[in-house]
Amino acid sequence: MPIEIKELHIRVNVTPPASGQTPPAPGGSPGQPERLTGRQRQELIAECVEQVMKILENKKER
Repeated sequence: MPIEIKELHIRVNVTPPASGQTPPAPGGSPGQPERLTGRQRQELIAECVEQVMKILENKKER
């Protein structure tokens, strides 16, 4: 039996980095996406496939 969520509250606290410290930009340069190695890409694809298969299996059970 599905559960219906009528209201969801999300609270987030963001703290700025300490003065003088700047976090490194992903990918090395601003505005550029980070490049993945072949192994990282394969791991990402495998994880995505696994999650999609779980979702499809859950839908089939309903």
